[in-house]
Amino acid sequence: MLAKRIIPCLDVRDGQVVKGVQFRNHEIIGDIVPLAQRYAQEGADELVFYDITASSDGRVVDKSWVSRVAEVIDIPFCVAGGIKSVEEAGQILSFGADKISINSPALADPQLITRLADRYGVQCIVVGIDTWHDAATGRYHVNQYTGDETRTKVTTWETLDWVEEVQKRGAGEIVLNMMNQDGVRNGYDLQQLKLVREVCHVPLIASGGAGTMAHFLAAFQDAAVDGALAASVFHKQIINIGELKHYLKQQGVEIRVC
Repeated sequence: MLAKRIIPCLDVRDGQVVKGVQFRNHEIIGDIVPLAQRYAQEGADELVFYDITASSDGRVVDKSWVSRVAEVIDIPFCVAGGIKSVEEAGQILSFGADKISINSPALADPQLITRLADRYGVQCIVVGIDTWHDAATGRYHVNQYTGDETRTKVTTWETLDWVEEVQKRGAGEIVLNMMNQDGVRNGYDLQQLKLVREVCHVPLIASGGAGTMAHFLAAFQDAAVDGALAASVFHKQIINIGELKHYLKQQGVEIRVC
């Protein structure tokens, strides 16, 4: 059995790490490189960096900090933000990233997933899905351009359909960003994760809602996710990654501990 992964998420805007609640009202957390170093030292399995306004601004991720991060950490990291071509992805990988993630650009051009997978291999192509639960209808649908709340829009895709579509096109991993839960620390949406797990046959990463160590445990044990991504509980030092991994190990989760 492959070890489960703990993945800190660093949302980047204007060269700094920020964090919002339900993708709104972002506050500045700190500088990119020191945070990356701290999480690597604490025992993170990998890091994810999202340049959250790159797609809505019509630009690609700022590559200058990618190389700086690569110089100071020795764990894998994934970069996302406005990547719309094979060439742009190649630049980011050449700067030291191990994976690239696409979200809004994949919705605009689904064939991009296939082009990237064909060129660089499915193992380094991640698709992020920003999913919103509509309480009135009970449906889960996909949002686009969520890094800028003034430009966020609802797509015609329902979440489960898009999960299946991106796999057909070559996604090697899926990060499910559950927008309703984001930043509120009430736990991952286990019901949604279980539904997605049934149709997701590539590694599935849960994102949005972690507030306690038990929330991570539930995602692994109840929804069978491959990794759990979190931000605010790590940024604000509510949970220490090393202590979290020892807790999960004690509860029977297969996980790498330092």
